[in-house]
Amino acid sequence: MTTPQRTALPDSVRTNGATPNPWWANAVVYQIYPRSFQDSNNDGMGDIKGITSRLDYLAGLGVDVLWLSPVFKSPQDDNGYDIADYQDIDPMFGTLADMDELLAEAHKRGLKIIMDLVVNHTSDEHAWFQASRDRNDPHADWYIWRPAREGHEPGTPGAEPNHWGSYFGGSAWQYDERRGEYYMHQYSKKQPDLNWENPDVRRAVYAMMNWWMDRGIDGFRMDVITQISKTYDANGKLPGEDGSLIEDYPVGEEGYSSPFPWCSDGPRVDEYLQEMRREVFAGRDGFITVGEAPGIDAARNSVITNPANGELDMLFVFTHMDFDCDGTKWNPVPFKLTALKQTLGDQQRAVHEAGWTSLFDSNHDQPRPASRWGDESPRSAKAIGLMLHMHRGTPYIYQGEELGMTNAHFTRLDQYRDLETLNAYRQRVEEAQVQTAESIMDAFAKRSRDNARTPMQWDDSAYAGFMDADAAAEPWISVNPNHDAINAAAEVNDPDSVYAFYRRLIALRHEDSVVAAGDWELVDADSEQVYAFTRTLGGERLLVMVNMTADETAVPAESAALLPADPTADTVVIGTYDAPAGNGYDAAHAVASLKAGTLAPWEGIVVRI
Repeated sequence: MTTPQRTALPDSVRTNGATPNPWWANAVVYQIYPRSFQDSNNDGMGDIKGITSRLDYLAGLGVDVLWLSPVFKSPQDDNGYDIADYQDIDPMFGTLADMDELLAEAHKRGLKIIMDLVVNHTSDEHAWFQASRDRNDPHADWYIWRPAREGHEPGTPGAEPNHWGSYFGGSAWQYDERRGEYYMHQYSKKQPDLNWENPDVRRAVYAMMNWWMDRGIDGFRMDVITQISKTYDANGKLPGEDGSLIEDYPVGEEGYSSPFPWCSDGPRVDEYLQEMRREVFAGRDGFITVGEAPGIDAARNSVITNPANGELDMLFVFTHMDFDCDGTKWNPVPFKLTALKQTLGDQQRAVHEAGWTSLFDSNHDQPRPASRWGDESPRSAKAIGLMLHMHRGTPYIYQGEELGMTNAHFTRLDQYRDLETLNAYRQRVEEAQVQTAESIMDAFAKRSRDNARTPMQWDDSAYAGFMDADAAAEPWISVNPNHDAINAAAEVNDPDSVYAFYRRLIALRHEDSVVAAGDWELVDADSEQVYAFTRTLGGERLLVMVNMTADETAVPAESAALLPADPTADTVVIGTYDAPAGNGYDAAHAVASLKAGTLAPWEGIVVRI
């Protein structure tokens, strides 16, 4: 095990219901998107050696765990989430030796490494899938194959086994001439879904996971893991297939029905996750497992993360990422603070007795929170960070979030690289014609995954320090123009920076048991300006108040009633108004705000009550 940068929580403090408390109960995870983090060889793509070169920065930030998006061998149709070989590194990222070096150097610094596990699907270039194309091969049933619909010519429109559409646009079925059947893909046509009903598939997956654990990694983040179990009728047919006993939902505006209700949180998810825990993690310690959880609500999260059930340590639940759009992510709606409070509150209350939550507001699939919920100012970045990090759970920081990085502000379609984005334009604008080019380009600027994928902003040089300024190549995607103002070099030694504020948030979770594990209770639920809640542990209690607007606002009534009669600097734990003195916050400003009963624009304060 690596040496942690934090003190362990005493067992007298209850976290997820396990005894003793898990090591990660007061840890912070940092996500790295390797192709955009650091390019060590000036080819325009980030790589593993680049990550290794930045470990001191990450250790200095104070995080405990590094989660790497996929670096496995891949044709890169979906930026590595289409894996062709689980036990090799893609040459664009380096070699297995580079990976071993990263593990060793990270562990020296007390940093753990978890890898992205993508086992709902593989690449269509994976050896398993290529073998599966032969009906007589032992791998024939490793994927979800179906014949053409009765009365239709295979490979022609309308011959697909049912009306399911891919989340990336078009049909969820692709005809394979060699096999003479269709295979299912919830995502890209180059990402065929594995058939988890087949025990041979599961054994192969567990063997691969054990291979990586034995090599020294510290766990997995599991991509769309709650979609590995599909809904079948008693005869093994999917909804909407010829002769299926389960009727599918109607088709939508793009001409397809959605597989989501039938492929998310399916009937055997718990069984598979329990089996995985036994086959891979039993007898090991020091690891962490987190699952990306489409279709999971707060109540189900409390089941899957309850240690008594032996499944996963925590999940990414997306209810708080879906409230600010209408039907599709390409129809964003204005931010409503009470809706955010409701969804995050549901997640907090569900694990009051057992289980755990993941705290996140961004990742490689989400736009930047400073643009989505803030006004892109450093103060709004701090306010959003304070709001999220003061909840109960394990915080996840996505690369650049700690600097206040913003959306890319692309204006042309040719600036985007994301498969989902480009397919959405084709499907919604050119084919189904359900959205205008102008409205979807506006939606892309607000919601495209590429907003989070521009290169990490290390300094103000031509390519933001992601690669050498005089490199012959260019980054695989454009650098955000605001890197001249928002970058690590400008922030690391600035006590007033977003970076310095995040360091303090991380240290609070390491040092303060109330922040790490205290009970959570919402205050002033109806306020559309202030997000307020309490954290309580034993005789200690904190009140968190965050003005989530760019306007000055009054401290709402319930919060005001909880405030100390005479607040002082000693009662203030942290605030978003930092001071050059380097103490992490301007206590005098916070005290003045508390006494006046007002919060300045984007002001957040944590106060002992």
